Amino acid sequence: MTAGFEIRPIAHLESDLGEKFGVPRQAGVVEELEGRIVFEPPYRNPDALRGIEGFSHLWLIWQFSKALGREFSPTVRPPRLGGNERVGVFATRSPFRPNALGLSCVRLLRVERDETRGPVLVVGGADLVDGTPIFDVKPYLPYADCRPEALSGFAPDAGRTLAVAFAPGAEERIPKEKRAALRGVLANDPRPRYQDDPERVYGLSFAGKNVRFRVADGLLTVDAVE
Repeated sequence: MTAGFEIRPIAHLESDLGEKFGVPRQAGVVEELEGRIVFEPPYRNPDALRGIEGFSHLWLIWQFSKALGREFSPTVRPPRLGGNERVGVFATRSPFRPNALGLSCVRLLRVERDETRGPVLVVGGADLVDGTPIFDVKPYLPYADCRPEALSGFAPDAGRTLAVAFAPGAEERIPKEKRAALRGVLANDPRPRYQDDPERVYGLSFAGKNVRFRVADGLLTVDAVE
């Protein structure tokens, strides 16, 4: 046993999602959502990524940096179960875990060459907030990592989706190339599972804007983009 073992971030993710609220519940749910993996200075050597473009998907090992500081609890309340029922923390993907580590499979879109920041990985479908520390990047191997027969416990599907509508002129305040990603985030219902108040107005941080919306009868309406 190694006592006091320490790992340090090798990179961080740049994303249009500036806070936890609105981040997709799983990787790959919103494929249009792009992020950039920017390596820390010691790891910006292009040789470290030699051959990576031959893989379509990558595993990211990262930190729930917005969920640090809580004491260990053996049980948590998954939103999927309404936030009332407790299950074991290791039977969930809750951020409130002993080492606050996350694991995500993302699509590798391309490798950008940046003169200042070195090679940058552009990925799709990341379920990480902007600034998330990344501890490792590994290639996804379908013959080893895909298990079609796997059971999904109390989370058998991706969950509910919503129709999305914008008030006149609201969507135009989002850059055109980012609109599909925003629609995907909203369609997957960023609200906590146990909230269903049609009068409540929510605020979502996306691409530096505050997206204000309401949900009623399966329709999410964006009232304003500020």
